[in-house]
Amino acid sequence: MMERILRGIAGFVILLSLILSRLHTENWLILTAFMGLNLLQSSFTNWCPTMSILRALGIDKNKEV
Repeated sequence: MMERILRGIAGFVILLSLILSRLHTENWLILTAFMGLNLLQSSFTNWCPTMSILRALGIDKNKEV
């Protein structure tokens, strides 16, 4: 369940930053780059800061939907 939520958050942030870069300023693409780097480092370390936040909110990693 945690992985699904994590992918949903990542996708939402990327799409939001792309929309904001078109509507407001291209500086929002920095958020897209940050999210991409975060996903890349998590593929090597198997750790993501958002996972710690989700655990603190009570989201169980092993619980199925």
